[in-house]
Amino acid sequence: MRYEKIFLIGNPIAGGGALKKLKKAEEILKTKGISVKTLLTKKQGDAEEFAKKIKEKYTDNVIVLAGGGDGTYNEVVNGLAFSPIPMAVLPMGTTSVLAKELKIPDNIEKAVDIALNGNIQRIHLGRIKNKEKKRLFILMAGIGFDGLAVYNVNPENKKYLRKVAYILSGIKSLFKYNPEELKIQDSEIKKVFTAVVCKASCYGGSFKIAPDASLKKDCFYVFLSKTPSKIKLATQIVGVIFSFHLKMKMTDYFKCEKLKITGNAHVQIDGDYFGKTPVEIEIAKNALNLVFP
Repeated sequence: MRYEKIFLIGNPIAGGGALKKLKKAEEILKTKGISVKTLLTKKQGDAEEFAKKIKEKYTDNVIVLAGGGDGTYNEVVNGLAFSPIPMAVLPMGTTSVLAKELKIPDNIEKAVDIALNGNIQRIHLGRIKNKEKKRLFILMAGIGFDGLAVYNVNPENKKYLRKVAYILSGIKSLFKYNPEELKIQDSEIKKVFTAVVCKASCYGGSFKIAPDASLKKDCFYVFLSKTPSKIKLATQIVGVIFSFHLKMKMTDYFKCEKLKITGNAHVQIDGDYFGKTPVEIEIAKNALNLVFP
C-alpha cells in the first residue's frame, strides 16, 4: 500500500451534501483496507491546525485528503506547506476552483482513486503579507473589486446560497463601486483600480482569467483593470466570462515573481477575505506536494 494512513480533513457544512460525501469517502477508503482518521472542522482555522499537527508528527507514508471548498484547501495548504506530506482534493463546498484547476471530478469514488493513485508533484504557491499578517495561497489574490465582493459576502447567504452568495455580493459591489487608485510595483509602477494575481488559471469556477498561469510555474500572471468606471468594469467581467478580456482596452496582463500593491483596497485570497492593502506578494517556491490526476 502506498500510504500507511490517510487523514481526511473535511468541512461538514461546506455545502452540496458535504458530510454525506465525507462519510462516503471514509467508507471507500476503509473498504480498501486503509487506515483513515477523519478530522471534521467546527470553525475557521481548524483545518490549518489539523494539518500543522499532522506535519509535526509525520514525515512520510501518510497523505492528507482535503474535503471542502477553496477555503478549506487554503487552510490545509497553510498547515502542510514545506513538508513532504502530499495533499489531495475531495471536491465539495461553496466553490471548488482548485478541483476544476486540477480536473478532479465531483464523483467521490473517482476523486478518492486519484488521491490514492495520482501523480504527486511539487508546486509553487503565492505568499502575501500586509502589516497584520501573512498567508500562503494556491489559486489567486484579488485586490480591489475582487476583494470588495468577497468582503461584502453575507455569511448567512454563503451558508445557504453558496456560490450564489458571491454572485449577489458581486452585483451589490458593482453598483457601489467607487475605487481608489492603486499602485502596483514590479519592474515598473502601474496605476490601476483592480488586480487579480493568479497562481492558477481558473477563476470563479472554470473561467480562465489568467490562461497562462499554472500551479507548476514559479511565477504569477496578473490581470489588471485600469478603469474606475462601473460600466467598463462590467464589460471586462463579461469579457472574462467569454474569454476576450485580455484583448480589451483599459486592461493589462503580465508575468512576474513578486510585486507590491499600495493604496486603499480590500484583498481576498482563494475566495476568503484577507484584509487591506498595502500588500507584498511573492512566489513561495517548491512549497507543497500536490496530487494530480
